[in-house]
Amino acid sequence: MATARNEDTAVEETDRTAAEGRGRRAADAADAADSVEAVETVETVVAVEVVETVEGAEGAEAVEAAEGVEAVERRRVARVVLLDPDDRILLLHGHEPDDPTQTWWFTPGGGLEGDETREQAALRELAEETGITDVRLGPVLWRRHCSFPFAGRRWDQDEWYYLARTTQTATAPAGLTELESRSVAGLRWWTSAELSAARETVYPNRLAELLDALLGEGPPSTPLDLAPEIV
Repeated sequence: MATARNEDTAVEETDRTAAEGRGRRAADAADAADSVEAVETVETVVAVEVVETVEGAEGAEAVEAAEGVEAVERRRVARVVLLDPDDRILLLHGHEPDDPTQTWWFTPGGGLEGDETREQAALRELAEETGITDVRLGPVLWRRHCSFPFAGRRWDQDEWYYLARTTQTATAPAGLTELESRSVAGLRWWTSAELSAARETVYPNRLAELLDALLGEGPPSTPLDLAPEIV
């Protein structure tokens, strides 16, 4: 009888051990399944993000294509806030080359060429666009990023605005590019009051306010970063 009970006990222990083994294998299998699902989920999310990124880029290109403009690398630009002895500011009158009804006023300046510095570019562009060379170039007043369509393409620019003074008020543009010749209608000296009362488009935005602060308080101790202008 004792032998039979011992044999029964051994069988029960064997069955229990087998059941526990099956339980552990089932748990391991469940964990493995969860891991696979987690990996698949991560891979799915990554794949979706990649697709969305690609589609977003393609969408942006499609929008640009629909607008008829071409994305370009950001230009480094130097501009000049040129003041005469009466504290008037000189602005150029620009327009779309193929649509003279789309007009605006803007400060002299343009993109850097070769390895020239911003200061060199500011003086060169000022001479080319206005004919004014008797200039005392001062500090950088403002910086801004702007992006806008013009002449059938998109222009993306990092602009620095330099203060400059001159006693030479007569203008004689002599170095305009072909595009500038088709898109610049003239130049004009503006008083702060005239600029504040203007109803025409002027770039940068808030130029009247910025000029008023400059004349009243002097140049900022460090350049002001203006809000981006995306047109």
